[in-house]
Amino acid sequence: MRLAPRVLCSAAQAAWRENFLLRGRDVARWFPGHMAKGLKKMKSSLKLVDCIIEVHDARIPLSGRNPLFQETLGLKPHLLVLNKMDLADLTEQQKIMQRLEGEGLKNVIFTNCLKDENVKQIIPMVTELMGSSPRYHRGENLEYCLMVIGVPNVGKSSLINSLRRQHLRKGKATRVGGEPGITRAVMSRIQVSERPLMFLLDTPGVLAPRIESVETGLKLALCGTVLDHLVGEETMADYLLFTLNRHQRFGYVQHYGLGSACDNIERVLKSVAVKLGKTQKVKVLTGTGDVNVIQPDYPAAARDFLRTFRRGLLGPVMLDLDVLRGHPPAETVP
Repeated sequence: MRLAPRVLCSAAQAAWRENFLLRGRDVARWFPGHMAKGLKKMKSSLKLVDCIIEVHDARIPLSGRNPLFQETLGLKPHLLVLNKMDLADLTEQQKIMQRLEGEGLKNVIFTNCLKDENVKQIIPMVTELMGSSPRYHRGENLEYCLMVIGVPNVGKSSLINSLRRQHLRKGKATRVGGEPGITRAVMSRIQVSERPLMFLLDTPGVLAPRIESVETGLKLALCGTVLDHLVGEETMADYLLFTLNRHQRFGYVQHYGLGSACDNIERVLKSVAVKLGKTQKVKVLTGTGDVNVIQPDYPAAARDFLRTFRRGLLGPVMLDLDVLRGHPPAETVP
C-alpha cells in the first residue's frame, strides 16, 4: 500500500518501541477439552492414514506449529501447507524455505485455498510421497487416506473444499468459519480425488497445551487461532501496531487517513474510532456539575483494526520477520 514519500520517510526514521509490555494477560495456556479429545482421536485414526497434510498460516511459517503433531503422529509422510499466502509478505520466501528445510521440513507448499492458488500441486506431491513410503497395514487398499491437521483457523476445511473443486468439480464438503473451533471432531472420510482415489480426514484445530512464548501466542491470536476475547482486543491491536511499525509496514496510515505513523495505540484507536463514528457521550462529574464528553469506543476501534488486518487491507505482512532475521523476542512481561 503506497504512502506519500514525506509520510513514508518520516515513518521510517521514527524511533519505534524495542519491547512490547504485556499487562495481565497470559495466552500461553489455552487447551480446551475438545482439543485434547481431538488429538487422542487423531492418534487412534493413524492406522487408516497414508499421509499427513499439516496446514499452517503463511504469516507465521516459523512460529506456532504444534510440536505434539510430530511427536504423536509418528513418521507418516508429511506435507506442510502454508496457507493464506495472499495475506503474507513473501519477499523472503527463499529464506523461509531454507529455514524450514533446516528443521527437516523438505516438502512445503504455499497456497491460497480461497482462490485455489497452488492447490493443484498437492495431490501430485502427496502421491509421490506415498509412493516412496511403505504403507503399513494398508498394502492391499486401492484408495489412499490423508489426514489434515493444524492449529485452529488456518484453513484446513478451506483446503479440503478447494481440493474437491479442483479434482472433483464439487462444492463444499466441510464447514468453513472465520474463527477457531468450527471443526470439533475427526469427521468421516471426504473424497477429494478420483484418480488416484483419495479421501481426507478433517480434524479439529489443536494448539499445543503450552505455547512456547507470549509473543508466539500473540502472533497466533492475530492470525485468529485463539479467540480474541481470551487475549483482549486492545492488547492484540497494540501488538499489531508494534509489529507493523517495527517492520515498517505503514499501510494503516493510509487506510485510516492518519496524518502520520504512530507508536501509541491509544492515539491510533482514538483516530480510528472518530473516523468510523465509534464514539459515545459520557457524563463526567466536575466541580461545576456534569459535563457531556465525547468518548472514543476503543474496543470497537480495536476490533476494526484487527478485522482490517485479517482481511489484508493493510497490505501483506510477515509476522515472523523477527524470527527469520534472528531478532530477540520482542516482549517483556512485567
